[in-house]
Amino acid sequence: MSVPLCTGGAQWFHSRVHDDAVDEGRVAERGLLTVSDEVWALAVRRAEVIGPLAMAGTAGGAVAAEVAAERLGISRRQVYVLLRRWREGRGVVSDLLPGRSSGGRGGQRLPSAVEEVIREVLRKHYLTRQRKKVTAIHREVIRVCRTRGLPAPSRGVIVRRIAALDPLAATKAREGPDAARSLESAGGRVPPVTGVLEQVQIDHTVVDLVVVDERHRLPIGRPYVTVAIDVFSRSIVGLVVTLEAPSALSVGLCLANMVTDKRAWVERLGIEVDWPMAGKPDELFLDNAAEFKSEALRRGCQEHGITLDYRPVGRPHYGGVIERVIGTLMEMVHELPGTTFSNPAQRGSYDSDAKAALTVAELEKWLVLAVASYHGRVHGTTGQTPQARWVAGTAETPAGTVANESAFLVDFLPVFRRRLTRTGFVIDHVHYFSDALKPWIARRDRLDRFVIRRDPRDISRIWVLDPEGETYLSVPYRTLSRPAMSVWEHRAALERLRREGRAQVDEQALFRMVEQMRAITVTARSSTRKARRDAERRDKAGAATRSRAAPAAPVLPEDLPATALEPGSASPMGSAEPFEVIEQW
Repeated sequence: MSVPLCTGGAQWFHSRVHDDAVDEGRVAERGLLTVSDEVWALAVRRAEVIGPLAMAGTAGGAVAAEVAAERLGISRRQVYVLLRRWREGRGVVSDLLPGRSSGGRGGQRLPSAVEEVIREVLRKHYLTRQRKKVTAIHREVIRVCRTRGLPAPSRGVIVRRIAALDPLAATKAREGPDAARSLESAGGRVPPVTGVLEQVQIDHTVVDLVVVDERHRLPIGRPYVTVAIDVFSRSIVGLVVTLEAPSALSVGLCLANMVTDKRAWVERLGIEVDWPMAGKPDELFLDNAAEFKSEALRRGCQEHGITLDYRPVGRPHYGGVIERVIGTLMEMVHELPGTTFSNPAQRGSYDSDAKAALTVAELEKWLVLAVASYHGRVHGTTGQTPQARWVAGTAETPAGTVANESAFLVDFLPVFRRRLTRTGFVIDHVHYFSDALKPWIARRDRLDRFVIRRDPRDISRIWVLDPEGETYLSVPYRTLSRPAMSVWEHRAALERLRREGRAQVDEQALFRMVEQMRAITVTARSSTRKARRDAERRDKAGAATRSRAAPAAPVLPEDLPATALEPGSASPMGSAEPFEVIEQW
């Protein structure tokens, strides 16, 4: 009898549409950052088994449950408990954390000091060639805990922590690389992709185009674009344009764009195009760079059932799909006024700054039109249009989307840990306070450091995880009259204060410097590229984090007709259908 347990991908996460309720100042937290790596890894392992079993329904019955119990090292009764929690919850990893019921509190956590002891003992005594047994490891944990005055965990806790270890790394440490070779992937070729959203590749590039600011329409430099490609259908499923260098946040923003219905976004841009491609990927492939390996990105992907992989060093073919489509896109950008071309030789005597005409908003609008045109053209490799291949691939199993983009994005924001004071929290010399913090201030000395997330685009508020680990609270500046600013503007002000010889930096001095810098920017905006770019970064970042009201139509330069951005129009911007000739991959 075949047992409906799958081992590849994470399609079991996409059987429903997630709609997490979020009010104005609260976002639910499910344990992404409040449990140890070992406990989290155990939940991930459970999800890999329980998810497919839940999708299979009654198929396989008791036999399938027995196999699942054997794989997880638990009883069949416990398998049924986990199945119920999965089905009654959201169908994400945190539903299966130890001691957590569906919708209940994430209790039964060990003190952080005890978790540290367990990690220390496992590292020193278990992950060695001596290959000590579980009983010996448990005795050592008890001994260390007693010497430090800590409660000793049970043997079952140690068993679960060992079970949660990465099998490949553990086998290498205990038995050597030869013994672990059977656990490694074949690694010479790109894994085959057989379905929509089975694998998505994300990459970034600086756009070969000088853009202008909104106010004076003067050049401010080249923006960056982050693109996500569904490998199976060759559809572009995510797109983000920024003035900031690529980072883990860029990936999070692109993911948020990918997993939510794009109709509202396209409507806000003021264009009429069909872009149905949306959903959570099974596997995400990124460039192997340090800035894309943050804690928030790793656990955010795990929470939502997204396998996070990085391009193997020395194997450029792993990223070939995304690199080719970005290359093709940049070739089409060369048709726009203000292009820098690919290199100085191609540019020749062309004055990119003088010809620059498009703002970031207009470039984003043009790119969306270009994507829509591309989706309607037959792809030479697949023999279908990306849109047709997507529709066919989602006909039987619709892609699971996320209804609340804000709640999803919070899982990918940068993480801080700070202690609560009488006046709230202090992060980088900025004070934050809310009445919602008052219940914890009196017992702050008995509380660990709080988990805090912050959007770099707007640091006027932070998201603070309550001590029970259930809800993120929106906490604003303590002084509400302070202006919103980005983390990049904040860093520039700090750097300037230090250049002036300030040994001590306080909040008042920081915001006074921000005001001075903004005054200088207003004066210099019409004359210096840096001032214009800084102002544009600030404006764009602030707009991105404010309520999503419909923006005003972008102001076009006088030498461009109002129809220049309409589908099918011909203008100095170039065709609205940029993929006349598709480079195949």
